Amino acid sequence: MSSAESVKSVVTDPKLVEERRHQIISAATKLFSEQGYYTTTILQIAREAKVSTGLIYQYFGDKDDILFLTLKNVLDTYEQEIPRQIEGLTHPVERLCRAVWAYCAVVDAQREATVLAYRSTKSLRADRRVLIKDGETRTNRMIEKSIRACTTGGFMRPVNEYLLGYQIVNFAHAWALKHWAFDDRFSLAEYVEEGLQLLVEPFLTAKGKTALAKIAKNADAPQQQPG
Repeated sequence: MSSAESVKSVVTDPKLVEERRHQIISAATKLFSEQGYYTTTILQIAREAKVSTGLIYQYFGDKDDILFLTLKNVLDTYEQEIPRQIEGLTHPVERLCRAVWAYCAVVDAQREATVLAYRSTKSLRADRRVLIKDGETRTNRMIEKSIRACTTGGFMRPVNEYLLGYQIVNFAHAWALKHWAFDDRFSLAEYVEEGLQLLVEPFLTAKGKTALAKIAKNADAPQQQPG
């Protein structure tokens, strides 16, 4: 593990480290989002987390460590949740739609941290900024791979996979960045559905549209109860 990735802890119990770091990161995310990274102090984080400043330094070396793990946790969730959501799905169109849904759902669950990533990634040490960018790139590649499977399977017309992938990523992030504007207009499900209509459906071939209609019909069909 490189020094950039490493966040040292005095405490060696993995379970306790995970629990305490989650507690401290939750408090820090709230404060960083409300008042900015630079103006937030370790003392304020400790008070918000209801711990002592000394305890924070048992789990983090400095404030940069806290910000880094906050942003890394969001990216790790993307990398874990998107594959989990599409596991077992074989149809390329369904995998793409489910990947978009999974991405937006993670953003919804971590709206403050998503906004913080836009505001404060530049505040990290240079080597850690690279790691955060690399994490985002890996997530984008998952979306691009799903798009490519649709185009090579004849379900989507040829498209710039890299650019469309970023448009989908930006759409997902916008749920957090512009939530103040969307919250009274859309539920998350409605937002994702509108996004699929804007970013996926226009590129579908006739074959792709038929597949999407079938997927939607199966999703809406009542499930037979075991009997």
